[in-house]
Amino acid sequence: MSVTRNTAGNPFRALAERWLNRRAPRARAIALNHRRLFILPTRAGLGFLLMIALLWLLATNYENNLVFALTFLLVSAFVILPVHTFANLTGLHLQLLGTRPAFAGDFTEANINVRREGKRKREWIQLGWPPEEGRYVDLCDQAGTDVCIAMPVVARGRVQAPRLRIESRFPLGLFCCWSWLDLDIEFLVYPRPVSAGPLPVGAAQSEGESGEVRRGHDDLNALKPYQPGDSLRHLAWKQYAAGRDLYSKEYESRTDGRLWLDWELLDGRDVETRLSNLCHWVLQAERQQLAYGLRLPGTRIAPALGPKHQQQVLRALALFPKWGS
Repeated sequence: MSVTRNTAGNPFRALAERWLNRRAPRARAIALNHRRLFILPTRAGLGFLLMIALLWLLATNYENNLVFALTFLLVSAFVILPVHTFANLTGLHLQLLGTRPAFAGDFTEANINVRREGKRKREWIQLGWPPEEGRYVDLCDQAGTDVCIAMPVVARGRVQAPRLRIESRFPLGLFCCWSWLDLDIEFLVYPRPVSAGPLPVGAAQSEGESGEVRRGHDDLNALKPYQPGDSLRHLAWKQYAAGRDLYSKEYESRTDGRLWLDWELLDGRDVETRLSNLCHWVLQAERQQLAYGLRLPGTRIAPALGPKHQQQVLRALALFPKWGS
């Protein structure tokens, strides 16, 4: 499902979009009023109206005053109901609080505050992006609430969300009052993680004192008193031959505990595949608690660890220029 605003090739949709932009312009905080709200009977409302017409024909044909009274009562209800449905939405205030980044192919969320004016209760309010069901909101015992609205995202980068639909069919579902809102919602979408094999730990290079010291067999570090069980190959025979006590040699090797995730390591793959592979390595390095850095054409992020560093690296992958842009 595409979430970008694409009206090319559909003149009626483009015309409706321009009309909505004039009548309900983009804003991060919106108050619903008569200019933004629309109301029409639902299918149930049209069926109700047809029933009223049949009752009127029945009352006229048989001159039945009781059926006439019932018909006029239902007509009165049908006339009053749209007022209550409209009043259930008018005066509501909606404000965008923030968005949550997501990976391509997943669901992202927008956090929206909904509050009412005055003491009038608001019920049966639906908020979402069709065809998703969205969320239902009731403002009976509270003046406002925060709701998270989910939306599927397909492509990485900055994704401008389409207009949000808010509607209500309160109280009997015979009328639907709705509006299309542009809260200027923009999502940051990371590349979809695609496995590229194990982490390229061999690409890590030693950088002196910044490396992690591990016991090994590279450089002689010190001599320690011999203990039963020490390897005979590590015995300091020269010192022992010179009349000194028996010692064992202790070695160390210095390896860089940091990892560079380099664009060039994935040479031969297309741009989106490289970004997806690097994204998978980022998540893998965080899980394994390996300090990692990122090298992209024109971008270099020093090795580190933690949620902030991970967000910085994923953001760089998400905003990498697209092919042909």
